[in-house]
Amino acid sequence: MSKPTKQIHLAAHFPGVNNTTVWSDPQSGSHIGFASFKEFAQTAERGKLDFLFLAEGLRLREQRGQIYDLDVVGRPDTFAILSALSAVTDRLGLAGTINSTFNEPYDVARQFASLDHLSGGRAAWNVVTSWDAFTGENFRRGGYLPADQRYERARLFLETTLELLDSWRDDDVVADAESGQFLARPDAGEFARHDSQFDIHGRFNVPRSPQGRPVIFQAGDSDEGRGFAAAQADAIFSRHSEYDAGRTFYADVKSRLAKFGRSRDDLLILPAATFVIGDTDADAEERAAVVRRQQVSGATAINFLEQVWNRDLSAYDPEGPLPDVDPDTGEHTIARGRASVRRHEDPIELARTWRERAQAEGLSIRDLVIEVSGRHSFVGSARTIADAIDRHVQDDASDGFILVPHITPGGLGGFVDEVVPLLQEKGVFRTDYTGATLRENLGLPTLSDDEGAARAS
Repeated sequence: MSKPTKQIHLAAHFPGVNNTTVWSDPQSGSHIGFASFKEFAQTAERGKLDFLFLAEGLRLREQRGQIYDLDVVGRPDTFAILSALSAVTDRLGLAGTINSTFNEPYDVARQFASLDHLSGGRAAWNVVTSWDAFTGENFRRGGYLPADQRYERARLFLETTLELLDSWRDDDVVADAESGQFLARPDAGEFARHDSQFDIHGRFNVPRSPQGRPVIFQAGDSDEGRGFAAAQADAIFSRHSEYDAGRTFYADVKSRLAKFGRSRDDLLILPAATFVIGDTDADAEERAAVVRRQQVSGATAINFLEQVWNRDLSAYDPEGPLPDVDPDTGEHTIARGRASVRRHEDPIELARTWRERAQAEGLSIRDLVIEVSGRHSFVGSARTIADAIDRHVQDDASDGFILVPHITPGGLGGFVDEVVPLLQEKGVFRTDYTGATLRENLGLPTLSDDEGAARAS
């Protein structure tokens, strides 16, 4: 019996501040102005994509005491943007990254319930943790949590938030026969939570939303993160976009679901994926090489190397050879902020390996950083990319992809206009939305009151 053809899930990540975005390109737009978010979201909806995904940053990164060059645009509030987008889109899901280390469950539950009401059931939450005290300085509680405590807090935070959302049931608002008014049952919204992280009780003040709760995403790759996702998440925002690594990750995470009484279809795996489309494969390869050099400027290359060397390397020529001096293995002080700091078990050995490679291949600092800091996930003609994406999904390397264009807001248009029609032609991607909520469009089970309570516990 042949394996049934899987339907592909596609979403779009507004890249914001990271090393994917090409700032120097004349087509690059604002990352704060609402017009950029609106254009990006409406392009994604025109392509019938599942959802738009926003990252979050709670502090601007620093390097050598200065704002990191990719963070200068700032970090607008996720809920404000998604709420505004709910008014200019109709079916596109709205996914936001919200931190579980420095927020409180009541606030997050209220914001997501409100967003789900405003959007008609299109809200999604990417649950993340934060490990660095640098970010914690922006919050009264401050400090940071070790990895095991971060995930314990995240687990309890999610459970508590879902309990708040489930404190209103579908039948808690009823029509009064005499007055004709709608009234809430006496115990509607009541909650109490007492554990190692939270000691709260009261009454939640937002009635049950169209989805009951947002779609839950998780992005951790550690063993703890994979276990957390298998127990509670609806989807994983994975970094494993390569075919072999993707299949390994997919098999591992899906195998964990049975332990929690869940089926393989209860959890979607959606890696982030960059792309460069050309008229031909050769044309796309040439374009990709140009884009990579745009993404890694000389200044960016030096900043990247400093994060491994833990030294000020501003005097070095990015077009010259790698430093002869070894990395400083002491306390990491050169870069501050989670997204920019790359922790290496043996930076001296890594530096030696990179020097040998640079010498053997005649690579400058900038050339080497381009080589080691990432590759585009899909490069080729629209047909080549459509075939590659379909192969990944049908072979269980993923359930789809979250697309990350290098130009914002217009960089998604080429994919929507050229690749999406080919996937539709193959019969592996929708030609229109079929569900009213994001959960329905993702093919995820709709949770009843009782199922929601069971999952929360």
